[in-house]
This record gives sequence, structure tokens and C-alpha cells, in this order.
Amino acid sequence: MLPGINPRKMQQMMKQLGIQQVEIPATEVIIKTPDKILIIDNPSVSKVNMMGQESLQITGEIREEALSSKPDIAEEDIKTVMEQAGVDRHKALQAIEDADGDLAEAIIRLQNSKQ
Repeated sequence: MLPGINPRKMQQMMKQLGIQQVEIPATEVIIKTPDKILIIDNPSVSKVNMMGQESLQITGEIREEALSSKPDIAEEDIKTVMEQAGVDRHKALQAIEDADGDLAEAIIRLQNSKQ
């Protein structure tokens, strides 16, 4: 809130103006951009409704991380490639990464490399 103003009076003023504010008990906020990830730890998140328009106010400890270009690979996908191509876990994982997450492409490449 604003310094020097009674919080209760501020709430009354906001209500008269048609502004509603609700605190959200968040533990982490993640914002993904095309080239990086912004992570806000220990955030204070408020949802503000002003004349039907909702917005979020977020404050906290911000840190940035580079966006990984590697696909997320599920354990089930690795097992599928291992079984279909008859290879060990390491080769299956490498093939999936080389195929940018495309399981069919990974299996075909592994089968062709055996011939």
C-alpha cells in the first residue's frame, strides 16, 4: 500500500472506485519468454480486478535462466526406443536427443545404423 495511508481506508477507497484486490498464496512464479525463463522466488502476488479488467501484481526475488533447447524426454519414451531398436538406455537417449524428441525418427536411425 501507499505510505502514510491507513490500509483500511485504502481498502474503502479502492472498493468505491470498483477495485478489488485478492492476495494469492504463491510459492513460485515462472514466466517463459522465447529466449529465457524468469523465476520469481518468494513472491507476493495480488490479483487486481479493476472495472472487469483483471491483472496480476508480482514482487519477489527474480532470477533468470537460459531456455534449454533440449526436448523433455519421458522415461517411457526411452524404454519404447530401447525395446523397438534393441539398444541400451544410453544409445536410446542419445538417439532421441539427436532426433529432437521424435521417437519414430530415433528408432529408424538406430535400426539403420545396425545394418
